[in-house]
Amino acid sequence: MSNGQNCFQLWLYNCVTQVYFLGIRIASAWNEKARKWVKGRVAVWDDLSALQLSQRPDNQRLLWMHCASLGEFEQGRPFLEAIRNKYPNIQILLTFFSPSGYEIRKDYPVANWVAYLPADSASNANKFLKMVRPDLVLFVKYEFWYHYLTQLKENGIPCLLISAIFRPSQAFFKWYGGLHRSMLGAFSNILVQDEASKDLLSQNGLYKVGVVGDTRVDRVAEIAANPIDLPLVKDFCGDHKILVCGSTWPLDEKILSPIFSSPFFEDWKFILAPHDIQSAHLKEIASKLLVPFTWFSKLGAGHEPSRLLVVDTIGLLSSIYQFGHVAYIGGGFEQGVHNTLEPAAFGLPIVFGPKFQKFGEARWMVANGAAFEVRDGKSLFEVLITLENPEFRMSAAQTSRDFIHRNKGGTKKVLAMAEVILFRQLNQ
Repeated sequence: MSNGQNCFQLWLYNCVTQVYFLGIRIASAWNEKARKWVKGRVAVWDDLSALQLSQRPDNQRLLWMHCASLGEFEQGRPFLEAIRNKYPNIQILLTFFSPSGYEIRKDYPVANWVAYLPADSASNANKFLKMVRPDLVLFVKYEFWYHYLTQLKENGIPCLLISAIFRPSQAFFKWYGGLHRSMLGAFSNILVQDEASKDLLSQNGLYKVGVVGDTRVDRVAEIAANPIDLPLVKDFCGDHKILVCGSTWPLDEKILSPIFSSPFFEDWKFILAPHDIQSAHLKEIASKLLVPFTWFSKLGAGHEPSRLLVVDTIGLLSSIYQFGHVAYIGGGFEQGVHNTLEPAAFGLPIVFGPKFQKFGEARWMVANGAAFEVRDGKSLFEVLITLENPEFRMSAAQTSRDFIHRNKGGTKKVLAMAEVILFRQLNQ
């Protein structure tokens, strides 16, 4: 890419990001998530300054991990906990781009500090790095901010991209993707989930790449081994077969609603955990359901028993799968299917909509009989009827378990790479 092309693409990148950040500020007038994004950054520099990160002793090493949101945090979490366990004196800064990650994990005890990442610009990146002085940086999966990455490279600060996965359709691999490829080149090493990603990067001149798998697998395996105790949910389920519908969107809920009232599934109970639990969406769900239901927040309050439980809180879904016999995962009719690894860790057959091709684990599960694609209410009904067969259901369940078992261990590989970088400093 010529200097002229590079300057134009950087100018365009700056324009697009500034318009994007301005759009979030405008949306904050009516959107709660955008409002939290703006509010969280009002005093971000004061908050970071108060942490006094730059004033720590020279022999006190700091690891900075950045995650876009809660999903990426769950991918990076096994590594943070592993390095904290092995090196208890290391300092850890955890940053988020999205409020959905920050608001839930702002008190995460493994990190010394949790903060929002200031918006990407040359001045912000320079100011942030002078404040933080990190010794090692990890970006998780899908975060690429040009100015932060460029200044990390210019300052000689090692930066790893972990749990990454790439596809030929991404901008990095297009004729116009020079600036994007330069961001990839800023990483000291890129640790990807699969061989296809490694091959794609090497075809584009990026060779400092290792295949370590998806660290989320270690996290979901840990959750499955030690789920949250939920006695009220257990009482609700009783001896019934359970369909857990996780991270659902309106289009998911539309095709699920007839299933809840179908006489063909009268011996089942259902747990619906919407992706969005803001009051407006919960009211919309309540108005459209065709059967009596119980809010999770009202369990045990003496209400009439029902066959449908609607989860109106966050943070429990990954453990609720312990009660399931089949999982329906939402998002497959919207932007893309949500987390399929959590139900797989509990050995559940999985059902989702057609938008799953971006996710390697989902593609594998469909190809190997652990998961099933549906395109409308009719195909959902047919798949669930098929899963009524105990032998078929148990075969799919075992394939889910096998996938998790075979793909554990990514955390140890990331930790080994981090130790290569930090070993001498950490043991001084």
